[in-house]
Amino acid sequence: MPDPRRILLVRLSHLGDVVHALGVFHALHAAYPAAEIGWAIQREFAELVAPLPGLARVLCFDRRGGPAAWLHLRRELQAFGAEWSIDAQGNAKSALAARLSGAPRRSAPARADWQEPWAAWCANDRAPALRPPARHALERMAQLVAHVAPGSALPLQLDVALSPAEREAGERALDERLPAHDGRTVLLHLSTPGDVRAWPLERWLELVEALRARGRGVLVLSGPSEAELGHALALRAPPAGVAHWIGQRGLRPLAALLAAAARRGLALVACDSGPMHLAAAQGLTVIALEGPQDAARTGPWPLAERASSRETPGHRVVRAREEPPCAPCLARRCRHPAGPVCMRGIEPEDVLAALPARE
Repeated sequence: MPDPRRILLVRLSHLGDVVHALGVFHALHAAYPAAEIGWAIQREFAELVAPLPGLARVLCFDRRGGPAAWLHLRRELQAFGAEWSIDAQGNAKSALAARLSGAPRRSAPARADWQEPWAAWCANDRAPALRPPARHALERMAQLVAHVAPGSALPLQLDVALSPAEREAGERALDERLPAHDGRTVLLHLSTPGDVRAWPLERWLELVEALRARGRGVLVLSGPSEAELGHALALRAPPAGVAHWIGQRGLRPLAALLAAAARRGLALVACDSGPMHLAAAQGLTVIALEGPQDAARTGPWPLAERASSRETPGHRVVRAREEPPCAPCLARRCRHPAGPVCMRGIEPEDVLAALPARE
């Protein structure tokens, strides 16, 4: 069978999953360098992947656009004319996008790895199911890559291809925001209020104060969704040794800053979120606060116990000392009578203990 001329990669959302799908893209580009590769993705994440070398086209989907958004995407997909679609998401939306592409070959993960297995019928070529104990999202991507691009090198490359100018801008942004402090700075990325995976404001404040007491500088990051929490923390956190970037915008500027922090050997504390996975992909050591999530499925990769000397030093996960029986539940809404106690129960002292020691 001749190599395909046009390949469509479908990974619409979310940010962390888009980061994981970077490994699929890079493997496809390496295996089929002459092919034009398009990426169907939600508009809010398109900025991250658009500059990738070898990506011929970004096909944007507006998830709040209703039927008109699907009509627009269909026109874009048909104009691209993919011969082969690869669904790296495995749900009803991604299956529909792959189907609308008109590609004769439609590859996807195994039915057991789909979020909505009933939609798997849209694919006519599925990868083998993962064998236990493998079940992490990146292991699912590696299984898909082994099916569509046999012989690809592992581990998967999650490179966002920052340009020299972007790297320099990341260094400047970090320099401008680092607190005037002798201790090694710890980055904190705040959680979105109302998210079941969020750590409460009081806990963040306790962590900031504990870091300062131990002579560590703190840089607090908050995106548009976390800006209100960022302002509240800035009002209450002692200013000495603490800096803030409130309402940070732009996925590539964020990636550049995180990459600069990684080069300086810093660490990030964050809840399970897209920025957490973006940080891990830049080589920044991550301390992940996990409650309803299962780190073996969606935690930062690789965890410390699975890291090798050729990879990052390994990330760490902190959970509540006394977890409720329902954790991890993977639910998007907490049904515990007392609310998300699995997150409130994470102790700042345990977060401090998980941080790499200062040199």
